[in-house]
Amino acid sequence: MQLPLLSCSLLALFAAQATATALTYKLGANEKACFYTLTQHKDEKIAFYFAVQSGGSFDVDYEVTGPNGRYIMSGEKERQGDFVFTARDVGEYKFCFNNGMSTFAEKFVDFEISVENEARVTLPSKQGASPEQTSALEESLFKISSQLSTITRNQKYFRTRENRNFSTVRSTEKRIINFSLVQIALIICMGALQVFIVRFFFQGARKGYV
Repeated sequence: MQLPLLSCSLLALFAAQATATALTYKLGANEKACFYTLTQHKDEKIAFYFAVQSGGSFDVDYEVTGPNGRYIMSGEKERQGDFVFTARDVGEYKFCFNNGMSTFAEKFVDFEISVENEARVTLPSKQGASPEQTSALEESLFKISSQLSTITRNQKYFRTRENRNFSTVRSTEKRIINFSLVQIALIICMGALQVFIVRFFFQGARKGYV
């Protein structure tokens, strides 16, 4: 009968630990898109992950600024990134993606922004349980949470690699088809040219004979 209580406690624990937003955004050519997150306390940890899934050379410019326009980090023509930084100020943090280097290529960008509070929540202890047992349970839960986070990031990495490889395969198929069509057109043109030359020779020979 204690299982529902423990499950609710776990949910409350992880809900208090972090808030996250994961999105996939279609970034148009020459478009700049910005997204925002709000911190409530100082020294909260902000995790920022992004990966270009398709479009162009799978790269994008990014920029992160804090409250009052304070610069934090930026990069140009990056395919993916995974960063964690400490929010020194309370307020709104802006995360921008810029596709200004592309004149026609649209890009799909997967990204996740999470705000983590390092303060641990105390689990309700079972009657008769020692503090050492409760502490060991908390440590186990945080280890599991860390391992799950690692697995999630690995899954995102493999998904990104799969999408890029699939996009490369589709691009190669298109090039093969286009090359084949050009080759067929050249063969038809060469055949027509040969027929024209042969007919021209025969017509010239008949005129000389007459």
